[in-house]
Amino acid sequence: MAKAGGSVQRVREAIAALGLESQVQELAQSTRTAQEAAAAVGCGVGQIVKSLVFRGATSGRALLALVSGANRASEALLAVHYGEPAGRADADFVRTHTGFAIGGVPPVGHPEKLEVLVDRDLLAFEVIWAAAGSPPGVGPRIVWTSSSNTATSSRRAPSASRY
Repeated sequence: MAKAGGSVQRVREAIAALGLESQVQELAQSTRTAQEAAAAVGCGVGQIVKSLVFRGATSGRALLALVSGANRASEALLAVHYGEPAGRADADFVRTHTGFAIGGVPPVGHPEKLEVLVDRDLLAFEVIWAAAGSPPGVGPRIVWTSSSNTATSSRRAPSASRY
């Protein structure tokens, strides 16, 4: 397993600055999919946070959807919540606006304020797991408590499975 780098340190600092009840843990197993991540940490797939970055079709702004690993996001319904069509973002756009590579985008620690939408299904869990700044399979993941979701200045969306 690779050692945590500067991007992981930025996440640790963001967690500390927000006073969140979270910690970063190193994982030896692959976390490339929600199923692999759940197996690696010993939780249900619904407790895995998928950080999906979209590009606002009208504004060009970065939009972050935090979706339960058990669910899929609908771009059409995300557009309703964001107030504009939400298209997939490429790797360069994701890194520019979040400071992280695709697959390692955490819920916090971005260089700019993002509009964040949280899947309500994540709020049903006492503990959820999210990326901690490194690409999947490289290392750290955040152990995230559901009460920490309030620190992202996010809006709650209906369950993504209803999308």
